[in-house]
Amino acid sequence: MAKKIDPCTLVLFGASGNLSRIKLMPGLFRLDAAGRLPEHMVILSVGRGEVSREDWQADVKGMLDAKFKNGYDQKVFERFIARNHYHANPPNDPNAYKKLQERLADTAIYPQNLAYFLSVRPTDFAPIVEELSKVGLVDESQYWRRVLIEKPFGTDLPSAQALQAELTKHLKESQIYRIDHYLGKSALQNVMLTRFANAMFEPLWNNEHIDHVQITNNETLGVGDRTTFYDATGALRDMVQSHLLQTLALVAMEKPQDLSPESIRAEKIKLLEAIRPIPVNELSKHAFRAQYKAGRVQAGDGHGENVTGYLEELARDGVTESVTETYAALKLFIDNPRWKGVPFYVRTAKRMHEGNTAISIRFKKAPMQLVEGQHQNWLTLNIQPRECIKMEIESKIPGLDVATRTLSIDAPQRQQGDETIDSYESLMLNLMEGDPSLYLHISEVEAQWRLVDPVVKAWMADKSPVHQYPAGSRDPQESSVIFESEDQFWRYSIELGGDKH
Repeated sequence: MAKKIDPCTLVLFGASGNLSRIKLMPGLFRLDAAGRLPEHMVILSVGRGEVSREDWQADVKGMLDAKFKNGYDQKVFERFIARNHYHANPPNDPNAYKKLQERLADTAIYPQNLAYFLSVRPTDFAPIVEELSKVGLVDESQYWRRVLIEKPFGTDLPSAQALQAELTKHLKESQIYRIDHYLGKSALQNVMLTRFANAMFEPLWNNEHIDHVQITNNETLGVGDRTTFYDATGALRDMVQSHLLQTLALVAMEKPQDLSPESIRAEKIKLLEAIRPIPVNELSKHAFRAQYKAGRVQAGDGHGENVTGYLEELARDGVTESVTETYAALKLFIDNPRWKGVPFYVRTAKRMHEGNTAISIRFKKAPMQLVEGQHQNWLTLNIQPRECIKMEIESKIPGLDVATRTLSIDAPQRQQGDETIDSYESLMLNLMEGDPSLYLHISEVEAQWRLVDPVVKAWMADKSPVHQYPAGSRDPQESSVIFESEDQFWRYSIELGGDKH
């Protein structure tokens, strides 16, 4: 059921950047086409250079034309383009924010509930908020004012806490919307509903029945032209600290009191704070890293493509050595009664044999072992590229002998006629609705950095050569060092019955 949204102005910083062109403007247009934007809603795009409103609207039309190749409804377009205004905010103008305040004060054009989307460099988050505060643009004495902050929120725990301290000089926690665009994915939101809306799952969702859980994000793509950013970041900080720990929280949290944002957040925070710190003195048993080397990956047309390795890509930019991981796997334990003793394996990698984001749950051995090598049951919640729920059960093979085989019950979550929603669309809608349940509370951010920081520091300090895996291959055999038992193995999306070969 659609929530009522107050008349508001969305102030978009970084409006001419790639994110705005590819995701935000097309996403807002789709929300308008779906009738989800309030009638009195205005988009004020803020950029560095002077651009007339007419030229900006022509630019916005170009963004929509590039996204919607098959055209779009002209009536919706006219309504949407009329919402769009542009404001120049030159970095060398000391009165820039005063001019922005004067512009937004025109109540005939701009509704006074203000949502700011900061699609800018992380170093600009705090300065922009400070400038907005100086001219009274985050004051909530009469209207609501919300600030959406793109990731990353800090690069470690101290920097996240320092950024928080700067922001909370001017903003209440309730005004800060820290984005993790993974949480906007419909299939990921469905994880919680799959658990709690089905009587058959929740009684089994504990250490009595579950052997282990795997949370995976693998890509066939390499680092590309992001070598400088990636080498300073690595897979652990780029994917595990944010997206995958949030996925784990949704999989493992206790049932919230209700579906209110406050209840959901409270359970996620409790769960993240219950993850046991990784023992750095036994790091090799709990964490594994690697880099891709030259290899062959599947191209989009089904043909193979030879690609260079990570270190070779860095060398093109003048970097001669690196211990930054493009593959990271962690073993985590949750110290609460539900999950005591159950390992959670979290892994992410670039240049793998397949691109897939999934949650795979292996159940313990069945009470009756009829045949040698009988498979254990699996439940897989696939997030992308295919949204589906897959359950694997053992069934007798018809015939005179007692033998079993694995049956796969595969249910696509997306059916013909279903809406296709980009994660940024749902997040922008939630920002305007004032629903923070898909955004990160500072306690979640701190818990995630607290967990990951010691591993990042240990890996950075260890300058010995990092294990290499061929691009286009599966998980390195050596990564199995983190498994708790010899019969555990990495699960892939395409296989039936947990076949690991």
